[in-house]
Amino acid sequence: MPEPAKPVALESYLGTWFEYGRYEAPFQKGCEGVTAEYSLRDDGNIRVVNSCYEGGLDGEFNQATGKARIVGGSDGAKLKVSFFGPFYGDYWVLDRSAVGADGLYDWSIVGEPSGRYLWMLTREAQPDAALRAQLEARVKQLGYDWSLVRLTQQPEQ
Repeated sequence: MPEPAKPVALESYLGTWFEYGRYEAPFQKGCEGVTAEYSLRDDGNIRVVNSCYEGGLDGEFNQATGKARIVGGSDGAKLKVSFFGPFYGDYWVLDRSAVGADGLYDWSIVGEPSGRYLWMLTREAQPDAALRAQLEARVKQLGYDWSLVRLTQQPEQ
């Protein structure tokens, strides 16, 4: 599977992301309205809060809080994330936008070494057609099968 394409500046990655699409994962089955929020913890690591509505936008709200740490020597693009005790999973920012006027990345594509997981994240709940097309093209360039991508329903803003 691909390696991260660019370094990632943590301060430009922090904040709230909306999931545009993903490879369906057992721990996210049926989730809609998915968001991920990243913030700095007092210990220098990253607080991760993932939220979703189970079974649809009118479903039960579910939230999981975990922690992440940057892998040394990865230019900030590889993280280890844990939601369950001592178990850490790989979280690689495979590609991302340039920094916008607000100092933040506008989109990112996240995966891990096995290629089983894929997430496309945007700062807007409803990305415009140009960004949707750009994400699809880049995911295909990275070697992922677009037919396996499940687009996430997000509420209108």
